[in-house]
Amino acid sequence: EKLAFQITNPETFGARPSGWNHGMLAEKGGRILFVAGQIVPVGNFVSQWDGALGRVLEVVRAAGGKAEDIGRMVVYTTDRLSYLANLTPLGEVHRKHMGKHYCAMAVVEVKSLMDSKALVEIEAVAVL
Repeated sequence: EKLAFQITNPETFGARPSGWNHGMLAEKGGRILFVAGQIVPVGNFVSQWDGALGRVLEVVRAAGGKAEDIGRMVVYTTDRLSYLANLTPLGEVHRKHMGKHYCAMAVVEVKSLMDSKALVEIEAVAVL
């Protein structure tokens, strides 16, 4: 039996977040899969996000999981303005890979990534 998450968005925080959740509580006893940061350092911002997220899902599937098993993602980007300018196509990329599953997520702007051509790196934690 697959484990499900209990979405946790405190009412005291106000409006429900869009495109992510504040917390994802996994059932006790699940196995945790830590997915290393994934990059695809070719193409534009959106195509790199698409490729990196696709690689994350490939690791999750290789371990026997699916998108809905991801409880947390951290996205590192070297270009916050590109993120903000591409919210609509990034939403399309998200739905392509994740469907309507919105995990806890952080997007962090960093000075650079280890591969100088990378604009986006995505890591994740899944419970299988």
